[in-house]
Amino acid sequence: MQFGVTKESQCHYLSEQQERLAVVLPEQFESLNADAYQQLMQYGFRRSHNDVYRPHCQLCSACQSLRVVVPEFHFSKNQKRIIKKNADLKLSIEQKPETEYSELFSHFIEKRHSDGEMYPPDADKFWDWVSCDWLRPELLEWRNEKGELLIVSVVDPTPDAMSAVYTFFHPEHARRSPGTYAVLEMIRLAQQRNISRLYLGYQIDGCKKMNYKARFAPYERLVGNHWKKELKSHLL
Repeated sequence: MQFGVTKESQCHYLSEQQERLAVVLPEQFESLNADAYQQLMQYGFRRSHNDVYRPHCQLCSACQSLRVVVPEFHFSKNQKRIIKKNADLKLSIEQKPETEYSELFSHFIEKRHSDGEMYPPDADKFWDWVSCDWLRPELLEWRNEKGELLIVSVVDPTPDAMSAVYTFFHPEHARRSPGTYAVLEMIRLAQQRNISRLYLGYQIDGCKKMNYKARFAPYERLVGNHWKKELKSHLL
């Protein structure tokens, strides 16, 4: 596998830092599949559409890949309360986005992330970003008893792992803790599939928007080139 390095640009998460990425070269895309991607995730790589990358910054190492240790995970009392609060929701797993998904995504960005890089929302661009030619993402949807769509999560499945790509939800149902609930449901699904790790992306302790990932202990962080297990979050 051959890699390249991007030019430095403004970091999206830490305003005082410059980011640089190590990327799998496009000529290598024919070698990519779910198995190869799982191996790359073990070295801290993520994907955007067909592109596979990991931080490779010169002066900063704040981005640390985080993954939940699924077989050892036990739901806390608070997490059980969140699951109970959403007991009326039904999970379905789909392969293609529906019109409802795009409408919910746009509403979510308008109400929750009007200061983010996805604003103004462009659903077509978003679905292109999460799609992939060498791996088939899963779309997890949760609806209430009335059939109303409340939560959608995009997940990449690999032979012994799952990777959370993006979650969006109905802003008016924030009291349900839908973001946390979606992660808990991913963990339950991983346990049902006997999958050992759920990757949640990069943890950045200095970025409050990213710190929710450290609530799902026990988890492992990729520090340098070694996975370090943490039994509980030091950020709580």
